[in-house]
Amino acid sequence: MHDTKTELAPPEVHQVSEDDVKEREKARLSPFFTLLFSGFALMSDGYQVGVLSLVNVCLGNIYGDKYTSAMSTRLGNAMFVGIVLGQIGFGFFIDRWGRKMGLLLTTFLVILGAALCAGAPTNGSVESTFWALTIYRGILGVGVGGEYPCSSVNASESADSVRQGRRGMLVSLTTNTVIDFGFVLAGIVPLIFAAAGCSNQAIWRASFGFGVIPPLSVLYFRLKMTNSEIFKKNAMKHNVPYLLIIKRYWRYLLGTAGTWFIYDFITYPFGLFSGTITDNVLGANATFIQVAGWSTLINFFYVPGCFGGAFLSDRIGRRKTILVGFGVQGILGILMGIWYKNLAQNIFPLFVVLYGVFLALGELGPGCMTIVTSSEIYPTAIRGTAYGWSAAIGKIGAIVGTSAFKPAVARFGGDDVLLGQGRVFMLASGLAIFGGLYSYFLLPEYSQQDLFAEDEAFRQYLIENGHDVSTIGEHAAREEEVKA
Repeated sequence: MHDTKTELAPPEVHQVSEDDVKEREKARLSPFFTLLFSGFALMSDGYQVGVLSLVNVCLGNIYGDKYTSAMSTRLGNAMFVGIVLGQIGFGFFIDRWGRKMGLLLTTFLVILGAALCAGAPTNGSVESTFWALTIYRGILGVGVGGEYPCSSVNASESADSVRQGRRGMLVSLTTNTVIDFGFVLAGIVPLIFAAAGCSNQAIWRASFGFGVIPPLSVLYFRLKMTNSEIFKKNAMKHNVPYLLIIKRYWRYLLGTAGTWFIYDFITYPFGLFSGTITDNVLGANATFIQVAGWSTLINFFYVPGCFGGAFLSDRIGRRKTILVGFGVQGILGILMGIWYKNLAQNIFPLFVVLYGVFLALGELGPGCMTIVTSSEIYPTAIRGTAYGWSAAIGKIGAIVGTSAFKPAVARFGGDDVLLGQGRVFMLASGLAIFGGLYSYFLLPEYSQQDLFAEDEAFRQYLIENGHDVSTIGEHAAREEEVKA
């Protein structure tokens, strides 16, 4: 009897081609670059809103009394109205036609609007110049408004693929921090032109024109993007049951939209009119460089506030972060309001620091968390639409706040502007404390929940209510379009 050894066949070797390696690397890096370049163009929002503060100073220097308070308010609100339309319209658009298409269209509109503002004609009457700027700012606003749902939703849907359990931090850093950095640039850019000896005319044109750079710099990368995997699997492009959606998510909508309204009502007037406030405090003899320098320092405080919110969001949760930010902001603001006039007149550097900390606390809490919660608590099928409505209600708060700011100062202070500003500070601070409690009781805590979990819960909810879910997903939507 002979021992026989069965020889095992050698393992089959699969050769990995260079194209396969590149494809795997692309798949691994795609969520990271999607996250990074989703939010970068949002810098234009912070920049274009913030730069108007110093542009107002330039236009006031050029046109004097012809540049009325009504014109200044109209110019500010034109962009806000455009933003509201863009947020609602593009929120709906990206749920139906995809995140990538929305990002490309908003990029184009922001570039166009910023370029038109920079080249606004000044060879006609003063009134015609401001009407042209108003229209151009409205176009710019539609693009900037569209960036909110397009960028934030896309960033949120990519964040878990980059680092699990850190969605709040990643979304905050790539959206709201970028917006805040835009506010800082809104002070630095005019300041540089002023220090270089440019005229007021050159400063406001160049300042508007600089807003073209952020969206232009990401255009190539957005052309290379694809829709997120979660969108491909859960998109609902046909037969959307809005009544069922409202029935399930009405409380969430009240929470995100209401919190955003309160936050924007407080922060936008104080941010937008920071140049005017420092101009009033410094007096008639202040130079443009002095006003721009102090305004830039105030805007800088937004950034550490946003980093603080990004740090806290995944550690203590979204609701507690909002409560801390709103609550401490409210307490500080009330104390500032009590001693406002003395601080502004006698200890101006301390006044600027406290003013900056006041704005930073708003960013730490609701500033960061309104974007995060609105982009994660809704199912993928309606995430853009729900986010767009929440953000739009927020911007309506900004419109109301900026429109009411100067009349409120006059109403509470009469001829004493500083007294009026101090009382408005106290009023806004009381509203901040209310905002913290409001959001805490209406918003859910989603800090560690995977986005797919809500998609599955939403699907089951539709099934239980007799809705056909066979059309959910891009593949099913294409089949539906072929049948149609």
